[in-house]
Amino acid sequence: MADSASLLFNPRTYDPEHFDPETRRLLRATVDWFEARGKRRLIEDYRSRAWLGDFLDFAAREGLFATFLTPASAAGKDDQRWDTARIAALNEIFGFYGLDYWYAWQVTILGLGPVWQSDNAEARARAAELLAQGEVFAFGLSEKTHGADIYSTDMLLTPDGEGGFRASGSKYYIGNGNAAGLVSVFGRRTDVEGPDGYVFFAADSRHEAYRLVKNVVDSSKYVSEFHLADYPVAPADILHTGRAAFDAALNTVNVGKFNLCTASIGICEHAMYEAVTHASNRILYGRPVTAFPHVRRELTDAYVRLVGMKLFSDRAVDYFRSAGPDDRRYLLFNPMTKMKVTTEGEKVIDLMWDVIAAKGFEKDNYFAQAAIEIRGLPKLEGTVHVNLALILKFMRNHLLNPVDHPAVPTRLDAADDAFLFQQGPARGLGSVRFHDWRTAFDAYAEVPNVARFREQADALCTFVETAAPDEEQSRDLDLLLAVGQLFALVVHGQLILEQARLTGLDEELLDELFAVLVRDFSTHAVELHGKDSATEDQQSWALGAVRRPVVDAARSARIWKRVEALSGAYEMGQ
Repeated sequence: MADSASLLFNPRTYDPEHFDPETRRLLRATVDWFEARGKRRLIEDYRSRAWLGDFLDFAAREGLFATFLTPASAAGKDDQRWDTARIAALNEIFGFYGLDYWYAWQVTILGLGPVWQSDNAEARARAAELLAQGEVFAFGLSEKTHGADIYSTDMLLTPDGEGGFRASGSKYYIGNGNAAGLVSVFGRRTDVEGPDGYVFFAADSRHEAYRLVKNVVDSSKYVSEFHLADYPVAPADILHTGRAAFDAALNTVNVGKFNLCTASIGICEHAMYEAVTHASNRILYGRPVTAFPHVRRELTDAYVRLVGMKLFSDRAVDYFRSAGPDDRRYLLFNPMTKMKVTTEGEKVIDLMWDVIAAKGFEKDNYFAQAAIEIRGLPKLEGTVHVNLALILKFMRNHLLNPVDHPAVPTRLDAADDAFLFQQGPARGLGSVRFHDWRTAFDAYAEVPNVARFREQADALCTFVETAAPDEEQSRDLDLLLAVGQLFALVVHGQLILEQARLTGLDEELLDELFAVLVRDFSTHAVELHGKDSATEDQQSWALGAVRRPVVDAARSARIWKRVEALSGAYEMGQ
């Protein structure tokens, strides 16, 4: 049975021995760099909104971004590849020390997406060289007026008569826009109507026709507004045209949005060490804060939710890495990591904040920034609502129409995830098929709260068959989002159970986790019951799906002991 600390990232003991030697070295070197800087510098840079120059210098010296973000097809060294497993590990580390560091890396990933999907060999070689030089990248998609509505882009490209264009327009909310060696910019031609007019091109933030306007947020993250004024776009700068440019935008977000889940996990882990340590040493009314039953419940719930986040995200990596033209199940699990894991992260922080209370505001704690930064992740790369609406496209096939798929193994091998840049047209989601979700639940049928949650999951199948929203209700997004939350819980539980089986997670911890999921399902069922447009059949179904978790005080007490053991397990040095 794993102890509580071994399930969480701990810089004191971290040794990613499951990776190849160079990956292991780089991950450990990153941890050591942050630890050597210390907590005081970490917090001061966050508060003073300092640009991340010293961090980027470190990454350049180590070849960190170049090693992790150069696919094998563009690699100049043996260890360079696009490996989602090790990318996820680095996301977690960056989140643990501060979202500003993660953000510079994340928008570099987004900026590279259209390049690595492109057939433009010159642009690909230029990107690989810029990475080798330690440069960062940016993704010029969203605009001030239209947001990420790429159908309405006002970045206009006028043909120059020589096979290139002159680009004029503004982009807004573009990370790394102040320093990017290459900015992948989305626009449309002035001489071609409709989807055939879309263009993705590479721009340089140092060019005289590129005007940096400002940082639109009050943060070390440089989330820029920039303006192109008659910017020359040569044929060598063109990454995609027509429908392929549209697909490159969506497929890039598919790759990038996954990173938010593991960043959220890292934030929660660091905050949890602080919260449990503080609560365990805080004396109120003559006894430790952790002697109060409600405190134990909140911290235990936070801990098991965090374990669930890790289990789901780790398993989703396997589906990402095993994807191909005939297996696109990742298209469901990907928005799930973006939507479900990040909102779980908010719950984890809120539960801990209820315990540590005023301590969570103090400027000398990591927790103060964690409480702010955790809010951003559900809102980046598509809101929770957007991703909930997306996963609903898969609900009927996932719940009711399973097919046989080869078993997906744990994917920690040193392989290049080439398919992520060969996803093809961004459509046909309703045709994606899945393996039987019940198999994962059947393996744990004897675990009381897994069995209880299975009752609710089966009830959701009945809902889809007998009381699903009709045509008119299908235009009521408020109602659909409540249904989406119920479906998300089933998928969340499924991958948690698959990963638990692969890793040998003990059933007692799993039972405590599923007690929380049973309560969550009941909460969302009651929410559906109260929706204005819910029919009588839907209201009746909703109340019938409410369940009480199987209570086991002795089990909960034993899980609490694991949480309590986190006190003093890690504290960042000054």
